[in-house]
Amino acid sequence: MFPGGRTSDLDSALSCQQNPPWSPALFDKFKRRSFLQAVVAVAASSAFGCAEDVTPPSDDTAKFFPQSVASGDPRPDSVVLWVRASDPDNASANMPVKLEVSTSQDFSSLVLNESFTALAEHDHALKVKVTGLTARTTYYYRFTVEVGGQKVSTHTGRTKTAPAANADVPVKFAFASCQDYIGRYYNAWQRLLQLDEDLDFVVFLGDYVYETTGDASFQDANGTRSIVFEEPEKAQREGTGLVAFYAASALSNYRDLYKAIRSDRVLQQVHERYPFIVVWDDHEFSDDCWGSTATYTDGRIDETQVARRKNAEQAFFEYIPLDNTQAAAGAIDINAVVAAQAGGTKIWRDFEFGQHLKLMVMDYRTNRPDHLIPEDAYPGTVVIDSATMPAPYKPAFAADQFAYVDIDAAPLAPYKAALQGAYVSEAVKAGLTQEQAAAKAATWVKGNQSLFYVNQVIDAVSAARVAAGQSAIPRIAITAETPRGLAYVHMGKGSLFTIQGSRYIVVKPTFDLYAGIKYAGTAKASENALGDAQEAWFKETVKAATNTWKIAVSSVSLTSMVFDLSQKTDVPEANLRQAFYFNADQWDGFPTKKKELLGYLAANNLQKNTLFVSGDIHASFASVESGVPTLTAPAISSGSIKELAGRALLGAGYGPGAAVYQHIVANLDDSLKAGNPGMKFANGDAHGFVVVEVKKDEALATFHLVPSTEIGKDYSLRADSELAAKFTSKKLRVQNGDITDA
Repeated sequence: MFPGGRTSDLDSALSCQQNPPWSPALFDKFKRRSFLQAVVAVAASSAFGCAEDVTPPSDDTAKFFPQSVASGDPRPDSVVLWVRASDPDNASANMPVKLEVSTSQDFSSLVLNESFTALAEHDHALKVKVTGLTARTTYYYRFTVEVGGQKVSTHTGRTKTAPAANADVPVKFAFASCQDYIGRYYNAWQRLLQLDEDLDFVVFLGDYVYETTGDASFQDANGTRSIVFEEPEKAQREGTGLVAFYAASALSNYRDLYKAIRSDRVLQQVHERYPFIVVWDDHEFSDDCWGSTATYTDGRIDETQVARRKNAEQAFFEYIPLDNTQAAAGAIDINAVVAAQAGGTKIWRDFEFGQHLKLMVMDYRTNRPDHLIPEDAYPGTVVIDSATMPAPYKPAFAADQFAYVDIDAAPLAPYKAALQGAYVSEAVKAGLTQEQAAAKAATWVKGNQSLFYVNQVIDAVSAARVAAGQSAIPRIAITAETPRGLAYVHMGKGSLFTIQGSRYIVVKPTFDLYAGIKYAGTAKASENALGDAQEAWFKETVKAATNTWKIAVSSVSLTSMVFDLSQKTDVPEANLRQAFYFNADQWDGFPTKKKELLGYLAANNLQKNTLFVSGDIHASFASVESGVPTLTAPAISSGSIKELAGRALLGAGYGPGAAVYQHIVANLDDSLKAGNPGMKFANGDAHGFVVVEVKKDEALATFHLVPSTEIGKDYSLRADSELAAKFTSKKLRVQNGDITDA
């Protein structure tokens, strides 16, 4: 392989070229760097080095196969092979394609030699399920087209079938997630290629693509890594002014995302080298989505977008080599796959790799309900009143800050009018029309309202009235008889239309109480993250599996991320001296369901050999959650959690000198460990991937990590040693329900 353009490989690369594409005269015109780039490009044109590619791809390979090849969903007797084959000079035409599959690198031992058609209606993407294969066998494959009498072949792909169910063999795989393309490079994937691990497969945990073309809140375009939609008029325009960006909406937009990132040669080589097992998370459709609902406006408008979701799913099914419908042998009918989702999207599935591994791939996004605290929640709204507050908790809510009133009571009519007026004013500032703001005010500013919040609003209204020469409005008095309860403001929701106190930075103790009560009151619907059918499948599968290890693939992390500032006396703001969940979009946002699922494993004595692998949060974690080990992979390239947390706090006015910044950003890893006693390892500022080897009595996990400062640099044209020197590794052992250093 030549994934990093090793200078030591130049001689062998040159020897592969029987007819060098330059002459001495031409060489004189090259600058040294341009020449080296050209040589590296030639060397990298083969997925495994020229010695292994008996029939080197022609110069037209990239023209007719711009995204190379890929394989996925390996089973003992089958695998899915993928290609996109198109003629740029005749883009509307279907493309006849021949597929060859062989057990030998030189294709002298063919097991398949068939013709298929890459259909224009599916962007010329073709998935072929090859069956009748031998267990745990390496296969080589290539696609060929004939244009104008010329035959053009893809790079040679390599894939591997799963071991037979009774095979007593160790299994090794890598897992990774979050590969934002814009302004960032796939140095982590390049490192995996350098290591040349003998993997059985790669699990990708979601955020394979990002739906936005430059969201300044997390994407840093540098001019060389960008995505431009061919039909921007069909995309969503988000943001304003200098921070405006597009979000994919039409099918062509979502296809553009896949085409762009799969044009990256490093990513292509990883797909050419290993079969992938892929699940989606949110960015394949829309950031922090739930079902078909997006969250860009933080509740200002209803963002349920069924058609957009269908477009996102179709592009995923076209470009990802998965077999979610258990298709028959041959070309997978994308139309049939899309149609099958009409009765309910299903990508959750399980795999068996010999005696020692049952892999269960879960879908967290499709069926999940809304976040428990809506982004447009009115902070003052009481969600647990004195009648529904469990008796054991009432003493903890006796303080005046939990007092509330029924704002609809006749004597409080002037206060309700003032509150609704303030609401409309703030909502209009947030971008709503007067009519929209008035409708939302009528929906939210009613019933039981927290005086802790109401009186703050009244104070602000009074100050404005006094400044205008009018009389102030007195605060509503609190007495011992005033009822006490829990409102959104007590869980960190301090303002309208915001992620703080909704999806992020949620007060843990009050949120856990609210979540539990709502879970019981809605017959568990409020936290039904997997949906009834998938949850039943997971419980049945994990219980019935006799494999040594039962590994659950969750796109979002099970590791609790808690910042406990409750005893931090150096934090001057009293409202910040709390224990916070950092991210309520992941499993911490459904704490009752998470506890129930982990409790099911414990009740069935499954916790010691069940392991969760997760992604999404752009950080590396190893923790034991209620007796169940869980590993979280860092992002391949997307901004680290330390970067994103730093941006958020700076935006909120907390600079590096602030105590809260020191606890949450500067000392992020130590703070998270302190907030979660089960956390064994944390790194919130590195990128990379994790390699896991499961054996009879243990699972060994190795985190391969590179600092976030290196992701904006392109290492693909540098010597391997430069990138290797930037990486460190952390080895852990998972055994008997615990995680220790290995």
